[in-house]
Amino acid sequence: MTDSNTSSTSQSNGQPQGLLMRLSRELVRLPGIGQKTAQRLAFHLMKTDTEEALRLAEAIREVKEKISFCTQCRNIAEGSLCAICLDPKRDTTSILVVEEPSTLHAIEQSRAFRGLYHVLYGALSPLDGVGPADIRTHDLENRVQQGGIKEVIVATNPTIEGEATAIYLTKRLKPLGVKVSRIAYGIPVGMDIEYADEVTLLKSIEGRRDLG
Repeated sequence: MTDSNTSSTSQSNGQPQGLLMRLSRELVRLPGIGQKTAQRLAFHLMKTDTEEALRLAEAIREVKEKISFCTQCRNIAEGSLCAICLDPKRDTTSILVVEEPSTLHAIEQSRAFRGLYHVLYGALSPLDGVGPADIRTHDLENRVQQGGIKEVIVATNPTIEGEATAIYLTKRLKPLGVKVSRIAYGIPVGMDIEYADEVTLLKSIEGRRDLG
């Protein structure tokens, strides 16, 4: 009886099953990772070479320790400014507004836009308690008020929240004397921009329309 209890305790709290369960619980927190996928990943990491697994752990550690947010556009950066804001070849008179850095990088790959960006990290959603302060729209307003910006291109996702954000930004920015436009969508409604192909992104940016 004692041996059975000891075995059960070791499996749940210690080596080796308890550690795999702990790893699975951490992996399932990641977006798009279900319980079964988390378990498969945990077993894969257990079976892989120690050096390979530690490279992954080190990459995660460095991302958390060395990557922050650009103080100007809120893109990911390894210093106070991101590589795009530091690039002297960019058009500093236009800003393209996106919800997430992943959308920014998708647009960058299309090479359809050579201006600057602004990342909101979300969209307005009153039902979920997400207001202007939560996505720091005042940061964008401050950039425009500093002068030199001629056009703000809103590239929020074609969702109810994305449209509400575009309307709000238009009302806030138009009085500042800047042109506000919305990218055209050959993108299906409800689809995240980051999943669109490069040609669709190119045509969407080229076919943008005035807002307001």
